[in-house]
Amino acid sequence: MGEVIPAGVIEILHSLNHFIVEDIRNARRFLVKSAYPHKIDDIVFFELNKHTSFADIPGFLVPCEEGKDIGIISEAGVPAIADPGAIIVEMAHNRNIRVIPLSGPSSILMALMASGLNGQNFAFMGYLPVNKKELSSTLKDMEIRSKRENQTQIFIETPYRNMRLFEEILKICNPATRLCIAKNLTTRDERIIVMAIEEWRKTKIDLNKQPSVFLIQA
Repeated sequence: MGEVIPAGVIEILHSLNHFIVEDIRNARRFLVKSAYPHKIDDIVFFELNKHTSFADIPGFLVPCEEGKDIGIISEAGVPAIADPGAIIVEMAHNRNIRVIPLSGPSSILMALMASGLNGQNFAFMGYLPVNKKELSSTLKDMEIRSKRENQTQIFIETPYRNMRLFEEILKICNPATRLCIAKNLTTRDERIIVMAIEEWRKTKIDLNKQPSVFLIQA
């Protein structure tokens, strides 16, 4: 954990006992792995995910209004970047509660850093459409925009649909377009590969159920 999360962030983490998290069970495991020095059972957790009722969210900030600090823990990456969190951050600003971002392993930025693609002008497109026709159209539009604006396009997919997305990229994109695939970032199996589409078409790679970030630049 110390390899990807700064010691200063761990120190702050260990000073808190109120957390907003995506999944309480996973957050407990993360805190234990971080050598959290206090009793896990004494922690107050608020769960923020796609199942959370909007009406419940304002109540998550009550501890802050009582003078306590609250940490947001993301399942992967960093909060509010391709993960839940933005809504509670917005509410905090509206209530004049100070928001402090802490550095951590954002796979999106790490992939861009290691890609060699344009880091001065880039766009994160999130998850692309599941519908095949819409996916093809989106990929074409992204490639056109990339070429027109000299802009790196960054996107992700649910791991079990990675191969489907990869195959569609090879089918739709021009041979000269560069594609970077960064998979399993911050793990022992990390791989970051950058090639033109014409080279990717000759290459075999297994992306099934492996968290990956995709980047293209035309």
